[in-house]
Amino acid sequence: MKTRHLLLSALFALLATTACGGSDDDSPKQPTPETPQEQKDTTQNDQQPADTTVTPTPDPEPDIAPLFVGGDMSLLTKYEAQGAQYKDKDGKAIGNLLTFVREQGWTGVRVRLMVDPTKSDDQKQVVQDLAYVKALGRRVKDAGLQLMLDFHYSDTWADPGKQWTPAAWASLNDTQLQQQIYDYTRDCLQQLADAGATPDLIQTGNEISYGMLWGTEAAVGNNQTNRCYTNSPQQNWDRFFALLRQAIKACREVCPYAKIIIHSERTSKPAVLTDFFDRIKAAQIDYDVIGLSYYPYFHGPLNTLEEALKQIWSKHYGKHVLIVETGYPWKWEVQGTEYDYTGTYPYTNAGQKAFTSALITMLLRHSEVCGLAWWYAEANAKGTTGDLAQGWYNAGLFDQETGRALDALYELKNFK
Repeated sequence: MKTRHLLLSALFALLATTACGGSDDDSPKQPTPETPQEQKDTTQNDQQPADTTVTPTPDPEPDIAPLFVGGDMSLLTKYEAQGAQYKDKDGKAIGNLLTFVREQGWTGVRVRLMVDPTKSDDQKQVVQDLAYVKALGRRVKDAGLQLMLDFHYSDTWADPGKQWTPAAWASLNDTQLQQQIYDYTRDCLQQLADAGATPDLIQTGNEISYGMLWGTEAAVGNNQTNRCYTNSPQQNWDRFFALLRQAIKACREVCPYAKIIIHSERTSKPAVLTDFFDRIKAAQIDYDVIGLSYYPYFHGPLNTLEEALKQIWSKHYGKHVLIVETGYPWKWEVQGTEYDYTGTYPYTNAGQKAFTSALITMLLRHSEVCGLAWWYAEANAKGTTGDLAQGWYNAGLFDQETGRALDALYELKNFK
């Protein structure tokens, strides 16, 4: 474990250089309008004239934990407002859930951000506008946790099956969209920073294997316009890369120390997954971390994820990998389950813990893996009124009938 931590610390030091405008040996970038800072001349120390004034060394980068372990708790504020009763495993009431999880060894919390949730068909869970995220993000930081910000660039859920352009951006052409995503990203990050909620990690899009900002659902529907892969002329990829560059440019300008995550869910299809990141590399996209979704009930057993990690490692991208979404049921199966893992890990508290332990054991064999985040960790109907009163997602980390923390919540600390 000590050797692994030293390797991770060294890798993160390298990534910090890239994040602050240094050159990336594995994917050199030429100065362009999309690159926020001038690239350093890596030979200057060897050829510096004797009479050249040496630039003062800048202040060191803020200390960011080399490992991220925690969960997505984007609905916490709403659960609290509707009276959810969070308890520890012994039944003792938890006063501040964010402080509690930090005490259990978590280092961070992920929060998603939508453009205008009032336009979403899902008014139950899609509530995370900028004001909401500023308040919750400040609480995350005040609790001593890292904040992972997940830009959805949509009014509603963004995933491989839907990347709908926000209603307010619907009339913009591609050139205007590039400016809009830059302006929006920069404004959000500046407001978060001003509110004391500067993100430590930033996802520039959620599960974007097929691109982003396809158009509005009403206008596009099932047509293939602007989708990568499904209908993949080079112009679709070029359009996607242009948007991604502008989003990342804003991140680098406002949050130069944040780690940029590019997020794919193609974990069960390593050939597609690596082709996607091959294209990202060829386009010289500036980022730090490969983010993956892994749900065993959708993607398959643990060796599926391990094979994906091996394939990524074999490509020498020079990036960390962070499992930004995972989960496993503690009671009944998730709707749409495609792979039954109950023969190995039953849908019980003990089964969920055993899965979590096995996942961590496997991940610790891969020094490139720098983080693990449990999706919808805060789901808890106990004591809740309103539209959250009936729990539907039993792959969170609380017993929704008693409000007690499940054993898997405590198990996550072993990833560190």
